[in-house]
Amino acid sequence: MNKKIKIALYIFLALIIFVGCFSIWYVNNYSHADPSVNAYLNGTENVSVEKVEKGLFLDGPGNDNALIFYPGAKIEYISYLPLFMDLANDGVDCFIVEMPGNLAFLGGNSADSIIGNGNYSYDGWYISGHSLGGVMASSYAVTHKDEINGLILLASYPVDDLGNMPVLSIYGSNDKTLNKETYDESKSLMDNNLTEYVISGGNHAQFGSYGNQSGDGIATISPENQRDQTEKAILDFIY
Repeated sequence: MNKKIKIALYIFLALIIFVGCFSIWYVNNYSHADPSVNAYLNGTENVSVEKVEKGLFLDGPGNDNALIFYPGAKIEYISYLPLFMDLANDGVDCFIVEMPGNLAFLGGNSADSIIGNGNYSYDGWYISGHSLGGVMASSYAVTHKDEINGLILLASYPVDDLGNMPVLSIYGSNDKTLNKETYDESKSLMDNNLTEYVISGGNHAQFGSYGNQSGDGIATISPENQRDQTEKAILDFIY
């Protein structure tokens, strides 16, 4: 083997090692849930929490409607337990999807195995997502209009035309992470049946419980207040 080939081989191997190390670092560099969230994993008197193939199933007293939730990018999925435990307690069973590498675009069709699972039977299926998770949830809704009864976006927007599908869009007035220009442009894709709810004083991160998010605005309301308003808006939308 001549010298040039050896050098090229060494460079190629070094590149593979670099890409592999970077990928491992990137996947493991994510926002962790606040430690207080762990208590929700035990469930409550009214809501059981079950680990299932695609994440967590929150089974409350309701039997008619279920919501499938796609987390935001690089956010630990259990961060959203406080919000969806409340929703399950008030009648909407919830599935919080654990995305591969905490990236929703790696698991855009995760809802398939939930809706198609013979163990679950609901009159209404709703899909939701936060930030990038909402983008992927909207894409799923577009291609599964016969199965999805409505889309719920948390600080997010669609990239495809949703037609007449009912859409609830919720975001905080102090959100500096959501690209508002892109969001406003996306309204043409969901204006046929859009309900918009702006949380005064809310920001991007307080839909979950994972601390502050880089580049986000400062919330002037508590996380509990933002979650309460979000849950009420979702219940009003579904019922």
